[in-house]
Amino acid sequence: MDFNLTTEQQQIREEIRKVCKEFPDAYWREIDSKKAYPEAFVHKLSELGWLAALIPEEFGGTGLGITEASIILEEINHSGGVATACHAQMYTMGTLLRHGNDAQKKRYLPKIATGELRLQAFGVTEPDAGSESTRIQTTAVRRGDKYVINGQKIFISRVLQSDLMLLLARTTPYDELQDKTRGLSVFIVDLREAKGKLEVKPLDLMINHHTNALFFDGVEVPVENLIGAEGMGFRYIIDGWNAERILVAAEAIGDGRWFVERASKYASDRNVFGRPLGSNQGVQFPIAKAYANIEAADLVRFQAATKFDRKEKCGAEANLAKYLASEAAWEAANACLTTHGGYGFAVEYDVERKFRETRLLTVAPVSNNLVLAYLGQHVLGMPKSY
Repeated sequence: MDFNLTTEQQQIREEIRKVCKEFPDAYWREIDSKKAYPEAFVHKLSELGWLAALIPEEFGGTGLGITEASIILEEINHSGGVATACHAQMYTMGTLLRHGNDAQKKRYLPKIATGELRLQAFGVTEPDAGSESTRIQTTAVRRGDKYVINGQKIFISRVLQSDLMLLLARTTPYDELQDKTRGLSVFIVDLREAKGKLEVKPLDLMINHHTNALFFDGVEVPVENLIGAEGMGFRYIIDGWNAERILVAAEAIGDGRWFVERASKYASDRNVFGRPLGSNQGVQFPIAKAYANIEAADLVRFQAATKFDRKEKCGAEANLAKYLASEAAWEAANACLTTHGGYGFAVEYDVERKFRETRLLTVAPVSNNLVLAYLGQHVLGMPKSY
Protein backbone atom coordinates (compact mmCIF):
# COMPACT_ATOMS: atom_id res chain seq x y z
CA MET A 1 0.00 0.00 0.00
CA ASP A 2 1.25 3.49 -0.87
CA PHE A 3 1.04 5.63 2.26
CA ASN A 4 1.62 8.88 0.37
CA LEU A 5 -1.30 11.05 -0.67
CA THR A 6 -1.70 11.69 -4.37
CA THR A 7 -1.17 15.20 -5.67
CA GLU A 8 -4.93 15.60 -5.99
CA GLN A 9 -5.55 14.43 -2.43
CA GLN A 10 -2.92 16.81 -1.07
CA GLN A 11 -4.49 19.64 -3.03
CA ILE A 12 -7.87 18.80 -1.49
CA ARG A 13 -6.30 18.99 1.97
CA GLU A 14 -4.76 22.38 1.19
CA GLU A 15 -7.98 23.77 -0.28
CA ILE A 16 -10.01 22.75 2.78
CA ARG A 17 -7.40 24.40 5.00
CA LYS A 18 -7.82 27.62 3.02
CA VAL A 19 -11.58 27.53 3.45
CA CYS A 20 -11.28 26.83 7.16
CA LYS A 21 -8.98 29.81 7.69
CA GLU A 22 -11.98 31.98 6.85
CA PHE A 23 -13.72 30.47 9.90
CA PRO A 24 -11.26 30.81 12.81
CA ASP A 25 -11.64 29.81 16.46
CA ALA A 26 -13.69 32.92 17.25
CA TYR A 27 -16.32 31.88 14.70
CA TRP A 28 -16.79 28.41 16.19
CA ARG A 29 -16.66 29.78 19.74
CA GLU A 30 -19.54 32.14 19.00
CA ILE A 31 -21.52 29.42 17.23
CA ASP A 32 -21.06 27.17 20.26
CA SER A 33 -22.01 29.86 22.79
CA LYS A 34 -25.23 30.62 20.93
CA LYS A 35 -25.93 26.94 20.11
CA ALA A 36 -26.35 28.14 16.55
CA TYR A 37 -25.86 26.30 13.27
CA PRO A 38 -22.72 27.23 11.26
CA GLU A 39 -24.80 28.34 8.32
CA ALA A 40 -22.11 30.45 6.68
CA PHE A 41 -19.56 27.64 6.89
CA VAL A 42 -21.89 24.98 5.48
CA HIS A 43 -23.01 27.36 2.73
CA LYS A 44 -19.39 28.00 1.78
CA LEU A 45 -18.57 24.27 1.59
CA SER A 46 -21.69 23.68 -0.51
CA GLU A 47 -20.89 26.60 -2.82
CA LEU A 48 -17.42 25.21 -3.47
CA GLY A 49 -18.77 21.70 -4.08
CA TRP A 50 -17.01 19.98 -1.19
CA LEU A 51 -20.20 18.51 0.27
CA ALA A 52 -20.91 16.97 -3.14
CA ALA A 53 -17.68 14.98 -3.01
CA LEU A 54 -19.36 11.57 -3.15
CA ILE A 55 -22.00 12.49 -5.73
CA PRO A 56 -21.12 11.21 -9.23
CA GLU A 57 -20.24 13.80 -11.85
CA GLU A 58 -23.29 12.85 -13.92
CA PHE A 59 -25.46 14.24 -11.10
CA GLY A 60 -23.43 17.40 -10.57
CA GLY A 61 -20.99 16.16 -7.95
CA THR A 62 -17.24 15.72 -8.02
CA GLY A 63 -17.27 11.91 -8.01
CA LEU A 64 -14.55 11.50 -5.40
CA GLY A 65 -14.01 8.48 -3.18
CA ILE A 66 -14.41 7.92 0.54
CA THR A 67 -10.67 8.57 0.94
CA GLU A 68 -11.04 12.12 -0.35
CA ALA A 69 -14.24 12.65 1.64
CA SER A 70 -12.43 11.59 4.80
CA ILE A 71 -9.65 14.11 4.13
CA ILE A 72 -12.25 16.87 3.83
CA LEU A 73 -13.85 16.07 7.19
CA GLU A 74 -10.50 15.51 8.89
CA GLU A 75 -9.25 18.96 7.91
CA ILE A 76 -12.43 20.65 9.15
CA ASN A 77 -11.88 19.24 12.63
CA HIS A 78 -8.11 19.74 12.41
CA SER A 79 -8.77 23.43 11.83
CA GLY A 80 -10.83 23.67 15.02
CA GLY A 81 -14.18 23.37 13.26
CA VAL A 82 -16.99 20.84 13.66
CA ALA A 83 -17.56 18.52 10.71
CA THR A 84 -20.62 16.98 12.39
CA ALA A 85 -22.53 20.02 11.20
CA CYS A 86 -22.40 18.66 7.66
CA HIS A 87 -20.97 15.13 7.66
CA ALA A 88 -24.33 13.34 7.50
CA GLN A 89 -24.78 14.34 3.87
CA MET A 90 -21.67 12.34 3.03
CA TYR A 91 -22.51 9.08 4.75
CA THR A 92 -26.28 9.09 4.25
CA MET A 93 -25.68 9.70 0.57
CA GLY A 94 -24.58 6.10 0.10
CA THR A 95 -28.05 4.71 0.71
CA LEU A 96 -29.47 6.83 -2.08
CA LEU A 97 -26.48 6.27 -4.38
CA ARG A 98 -26.38 2.49 -4.02
CA HIS A 99 -30.04 1.64 -3.59
CA GLY A 100 -32.05 4.53 -5.00
CA ASN A 101 -33.57 4.31 -8.47
CA ASP A 102 -32.64 6.53 -11.40
CA ALA A 103 -35.67 8.79 -10.96
CA GLN A 104 -34.79 9.45 -7.31
CA LYS A 105 -31.16 10.20 -8.14
CA LYS A 106 -32.10 12.57 -10.97
CA ARG A 107 -34.66 14.31 -8.79
CA TYR A 108 -32.54 14.90 -5.70
CA LEU A 109 -28.80 14.55 -6.32
CA PRO A 110 -28.22 17.55 -8.62
CA LYS A 111 -29.93 19.91 -6.15
CA ILE A 112 -28.09 18.35 -3.21
CA ALA A 113 -24.83 18.82 -5.09
CA THR A 114 -25.42 22.55 -5.55
CA GLY A 115 -26.68 23.05 -2.01
CA GLU A 116 -30.18 23.94 -3.15
CA LEU A 117 -31.37 20.95 -1.11
CA ARG A 118 -29.78 19.70 2.09
CA LEU A 119 -29.77 16.07 3.13
CA GLN A 120 -28.36 16.30 6.65
CA ALA A 121 -30.84 14.28 8.72
CA PHE A 122 -30.92 10.52 9.25
CA GLY A 123 -33.88 9.14 11.21
CA VAL A 124 -33.03 5.77 12.75
CA THR A 125 -32.61 5.79 16.55
CA GLU A 126 -35.64 5.42 18.84
CA PRO A 127 -36.08 5.78 22.63
CA ASP A 128 -36.88 2.10 23.20
CA ALA A 129 -34.55 0.61 20.60
CA GLY A 130 -31.23 2.44 20.93
CA SER A 131 -28.52 0.57 19.05
CA GLU A 132 -30.85 -2.40 18.42
CA SER A 133 -32.19 -0.98 15.18
CA THR A 134 -34.20 -4.09 14.29
CA ARG A 135 -36.48 -3.23 17.24
CA ILE A 136 -37.64 0.16 16.01
CA GLN A 137 -41.37 0.74 16.25
CA THR A 138 -42.06 3.77 14.04
CA THR A 139 -44.46 2.48 11.41
CA ALA A 140 -44.95 3.21 7.72
CA VAL A 141 -48.30 1.90 6.53
CA ARG A 142 -49.11 1.99 2.85
CA ARG A 143 -52.39 3.59 1.91
CA GLY A 144 -52.83 3.83 -1.83
CA ASP A 145 -50.00 5.83 -3.34
CA LYS A 146 -48.66 6.99 0.02
CA TYR A 147 -47.06 5.65 3.19
CA VAL A 148 -48.34 7.09 6.46
CA ILE A 149 -45.67 7.46 9.15
CA ASN A 150 -46.40 7.34 12.88
CA GLY A 151 -43.99 7.02 15.78
CA GLN A 152 -41.06 8.61 17.56
CA LYS A 153 -37.34 9.07 17.00
CA ILE A 154 -34.61 10.36 19.33
CA PHE A 155 -31.14 11.90 18.84
CA ILE A 156 -31.88 12.87 15.24
CA SER A 157 -29.60 15.75 14.28
CA ARG A 158 -29.98 18.71 11.91
CA VAL A 159 -33.67 18.17 11.14
CA LEU A 160 -34.32 21.90 11.38
CA GLN A 161 -31.34 22.58 9.10
CA SER A 162 -32.33 20.04 6.42
CA ASP A 163 -34.78 19.86 3.56
CA LEU A 164 -34.67 16.07 3.31
CA MET A 165 -34.32 13.22 5.77
CA LEU A 166 -33.65 9.54 5.25
CA LEU A 167 -36.00 7.62 7.52
CA LEU A 168 -35.97 4.00 8.62
CA ALA A 169 -39.47 2.78 9.53
CA ARG A 170 -41.27 -0.49 10.08
CA THR A 171 -43.41 -1.76 7.20
CA THR A 172 -44.02 -5.26 8.64
CA PRO A 173 -44.81 -5.93 12.32
CA TYR A 174 -41.84 -7.42 14.20
CA ASP A 175 -43.83 -10.44 15.43
CA GLU A 176 -44.72 -11.44 11.87
CA LEU A 177 -41.09 -11.81 10.80
CA GLN A 178 -38.89 -14.90 10.79
CA ASP A 179 -35.85 -12.89 9.74
CA LYS A 180 -35.85 -9.95 12.17
CA THR A 181 -33.60 -7.91 9.89
CA ARG A 182 -36.45 -7.71 7.37
CA GLY A 183 -39.59 -5.63 7.62
CA LEU A 184 -37.87 -2.23 7.78
CA SER A 185 -37.86 0.22 4.90
CA VAL A 186 -36.01 3.43 4.02
CA PHE A 187 -37.80 6.54 2.81
CA ILE A 188 -36.83 9.99 1.58
CA VAL A 189 -38.91 12.38 3.66
CA ASP A 190 -39.34 15.90 2.33
CA LEU A 191 -39.33 17.85 5.59
CA ARG A 192 -40.84 20.88 3.89
CA GLU A 193 -44.01 18.89 3.23
CA ALA A 194 -44.21 17.31 6.71
CA LYS A 195 -44.96 20.47 8.66
CA GLY A 196 -47.93 20.17 10.97
CA LYS A 197 -47.60 16.40 11.19
CA LEU A 198 -43.99 16.23 12.37
CA GLU A 199 -43.06 17.74 15.72
CA VAL A 200 -39.38 18.53 16.17
CA LYS A 201 -38.30 19.00 19.78
CA PRO A 202 -34.66 20.20 20.16
CA LEU A 203 -32.66 18.48 22.90
CA ASP A 204 -30.44 20.47 25.27
CA LEU A 205 -27.10 18.65 25.23
CA MET A 206 -23.56 19.30 26.44
CA ILE A 207 -22.51 19.81 22.82
CA ASN A 208 -23.91 22.00 20.07
CA HIS A 209 -25.13 19.16 17.87
CA HIS A 210 -28.59 20.36 16.75
CA THR A 211 -30.15 17.11 17.96
CA ASN A 212 -33.85 16.48 18.35
CA ALA A 213 -36.65 14.21 19.39
CA LEU A 214 -39.14 13.64 16.56
CA PHE A 215 -42.83 12.82 16.78
CA PHE A 216 -44.55 11.59 13.60
CA ASP A 217 -48.33 11.95 13.51
CA GLY A 218 -49.60 10.85 10.13
CA VAL A 219 -46.71 12.15 8.02
CA GLU A 220 -47.43 11.17 4.42
CA VAL A 221 -44.63 10.04 2.10
CA PRO A 222 -45.25 9.25 -1.59
CA VAL A 223 -44.64 5.65 -2.63
CA GLU A 224 -42.00 6.84 -5.10
CA ASN A 225 -39.92 8.01 -2.11
CA LEU A 226 -39.35 4.42 -0.95
CA ILE A 227 -35.70 3.55 -1.53
CA GLY A 228 -35.15 0.08 -2.97
CA ALA A 229 -37.43 -2.78 -1.99
CA GLU A 230 -39.90 -2.62 0.87
CA GLY A 231 -38.65 -4.52 3.90
CA MET A 232 -34.95 -4.34 2.97
CA GLY A 233 -34.15 -1.03 4.63
CA PHE A 234 -32.06 -2.43 7.47
CA ARG A 235 -29.74 -4.10 4.96
CA TYR A 236 -29.42 -0.81 3.08
CA ILE A 237 -28.53 1.02 6.30
CA ILE A 238 -25.91 -1.58 7.24
CA ASP A 239 -24.43 -1.15 3.77
CA GLY A 240 -23.52 2.42 4.69
CA TRP A 241 -22.03 1.76 8.10
CA ASN A 242 -18.49 1.22 6.84
CA ALA A 243 -18.47 4.64 5.16
CA GLU A 244 -19.85 6.21 8.31
CA ARG A 245 -17.16 4.66 10.50
CA ILE A 246 -14.34 5.71 8.16
CA LEU A 247 -15.57 9.30 8.01
CA VAL A 248 -16.04 9.54 11.77
CA ALA A 249 -12.55 8.11 12.24
CA ALA A 250 -11.20 10.90 10.03
CA GLU A 251 -12.98 13.53 12.11
CA ALA A 252 -11.49 12.04 15.27
CA ILE A 253 -8.02 12.11 13.73
CA GLY A 254 -8.54 15.78 12.89
CA ASP A 255 -9.55 16.46 16.49
CA GLY A 256 -6.57 14.52 17.79
CA ARG A 257 -4.14 16.53 15.70
CA TRP A 258 -5.73 19.78 16.88
CA PHE A 259 -5.27 18.73 20.52
CA VAL A 260 -1.68 17.59 20.04
CA GLU A 261 -0.69 20.78 18.23
CA ARG A 262 -2.36 23.03 20.80
CA ALA A 263 -0.88 21.10 23.69
CA SER A 264 2.62 21.07 22.18
CA LYS A 265 2.56 24.81 21.52
CA TYR A 266 1.24 25.68 24.97
CA ALA A 267 3.75 23.37 26.65
CA SER A 268 6.57 25.03 24.68
CA ASP A 269 5.44 28.63 25.26
CA ARG A 270 4.30 28.41 28.88
CA ASN A 271 7.06 28.89 31.46
CA VAL A 272 6.71 27.64 35.02
CA PHE A 273 9.42 27.40 37.68
CA GLY A 274 11.83 29.07 35.30
CA ARG A 275 11.54 26.70 32.34
CA PRO A 276 9.09 25.61 29.60
CA LEU A 277 6.24 23.47 30.86
CA GLY A 278 6.93 20.93 28.11
CA SER A 279 10.44 20.23 29.38
CA ASN A 280 8.82 18.16 32.11
CA GLN A 281 8.45 14.56 30.96
CA GLY A 282 5.20 14.26 32.91
CA VAL A 283 3.74 16.84 30.51
CA GLN A 284 5.65 15.87 27.38
CA PHE A 285 5.13 12.11 27.39
CA PRO A 286 1.29 12.04 27.41
CA ILE A 287 1.23 14.40 24.42
CA ALA A 288 3.79 12.31 22.56
CA LYS A 289 1.90 9.10 23.36
CA ALA A 290 -1.35 10.59 22.07
CA TYR A 291 0.44 11.67 18.91
CA ALA A 292 1.75 8.13 18.35
CA ASN A 293 -1.72 6.64 18.72
CA ILE A 294 -3.27 9.17 16.37
CA GLU A 295 -0.69 8.42 13.68
CA ALA A 296 -1.32 4.68 14.05
CA ALA A 297 -5.08 5.17 13.81
CA ASP A 298 -4.56 7.29 10.71
CA LEU A 299 -2.88 4.40 8.90
CA VAL A 300 -5.85 2.14 9.64
CA ARG A 301 -8.21 4.89 8.43
CA PHE A 302 -6.44 5.01 5.06
CA GLN A 303 -6.32 1.22 4.90
CA ALA A 304 -10.08 1.07 5.44
CA ALA A 305 -10.77 3.90 2.99
CA THR A 306 -8.58 2.35 0.31
CA LYS A 307 -10.35 -1.00 0.59
CA PHE A 308 -13.74 0.75 0.55
CA ASP A 309 -12.88 2.65 -2.63
CA ARG A 310 -11.71 -0.59 -4.23
CA LYS A 311 -15.08 -2.12 -3.31
CA GLU A 312 -13.34 -4.71 -1.11
CA LYS A 313 -14.68 -5.96 2.20
CA CYS A 314 -13.56 -3.54 4.90
CA GLY A 315 -15.85 -4.08 7.90
CA ALA A 316 -12.99 -4.98 10.22
CA GLU A 317 -10.79 -2.09 9.09
CA ALA A 318 -13.62 0.47 9.18
CA ASN A 319 -14.59 -0.51 12.71
CA LEU A 320 -10.96 -0.60 13.83
CA ALA A 321 -10.38 2.86 12.40
CA LYS A 322 -13.39 4.31 14.19
CA TYR A 323 -12.41 2.71 17.49
CA LEU A 324 -8.70 3.56 17.38
CA ALA A 325 -9.19 7.12 16.12
CA SER A 326 -11.90 8.08 18.62
CA GLU A 327 -9.95 6.59 21.53
CA ALA A 328 -6.75 8.35 20.41
CA ALA A 329 -8.57 11.66 20.03
CA TRP A 330 -10.02 11.34 23.52
CA GLU A 331 -6.55 10.54 24.88
CA ALA A 332 -5.20 13.63 23.13
CA ALA A 333 -8.06 15.72 24.50
CA ASN A 334 -7.22 14.74 28.05
CA ALA A 335 -3.51 15.39 27.52
CA CYS A 336 -4.31 18.81 26.05
CA LEU A 337 -6.66 19.80 28.86
CA THR A 338 -4.21 18.64 31.53
CA THR A 339 -1.38 20.55 29.83
CA HIS A 340 -3.40 23.77 29.88
CA GLY A 341 -4.41 23.31 33.51
CA GLY A 342 -7.00 25.87 34.55
CA TYR A 343 -6.78 27.61 31.20
CA GLY A 344 -8.08 24.44 29.57
CA PHE A 345 -11.45 25.20 31.14
CA ALA A 346 -11.46 28.78 29.85
CA VAL A 347 -13.76 29.21 26.86
CA GLU A 348 -11.33 31.54 25.06
CA TYR A 349 -8.78 28.74 24.65
CA ASP A 350 -11.30 26.49 22.80
CA VAL A 351 -9.96 23.37 24.52
CA GLU A 352 -13.10 22.78 26.58
CA ARG A 353 -15.28 23.07 23.46
CA LYS A 354 -13.26 20.59 21.45
CA PHE A 355 -13.00 18.38 24.55
CA ARG A 356 -16.78 18.09 24.68
CA GLU A 357 -17.11 17.59 20.94
CA THR A 358 -14.55 14.80 20.58
CA ARG A 359 -15.99 12.84 23.51
CA LEU A 360 -19.09 12.22 21.42
CA LEU A 361 -17.12 10.21 18.86
CA THR A 362 -16.45 7.37 21.32
CA VAL A 363 -20.23 6.96 21.76
CA ALA A 364 -21.83 7.96 18.48
CA PRO A 365 -22.75 7.14 15.80
CA VAL A 366 -21.87 3.79 17.36
CA SER A 367 -20.58 3.02 20.84
CA ASN A 368 -17.03 1.73 20.98
CA ASN A 369 -18.32 -1.17 23.07
CA LEU A 370 -20.40 -2.29 20.11
CA VAL A 371 -17.34 -1.97 17.88
CA LEU A 372 -15.46 -4.29 20.24
CA ALA A 373 -18.39 -6.70 20.16
CA TYR A 374 -18.27 -6.69 16.36
CA LEU A 375 -14.54 -7.39 16.34
CA GLY A 376 -14.88 -10.12 18.95
CA GLN A 377 -17.60 -11.96 17.05
CA HIS A 378 -16.97 -11.28 13.36
CA VAL A 379 -13.19 -10.96 13.31
CA LEU A 380 -12.01 -13.11 16.21
CA GLY A 381 -14.75 -15.75 15.94
CA MET A 382 -15.91 -15.60 19.56
CA PRO A 383 -19.54 -16.20 20.61
CA LYS A 384 -22.09 -13.45 20.02
CA SER A 385 -22.15 -11.20 23.10
CA TYR A 386 -25.36 -9.28 22.51
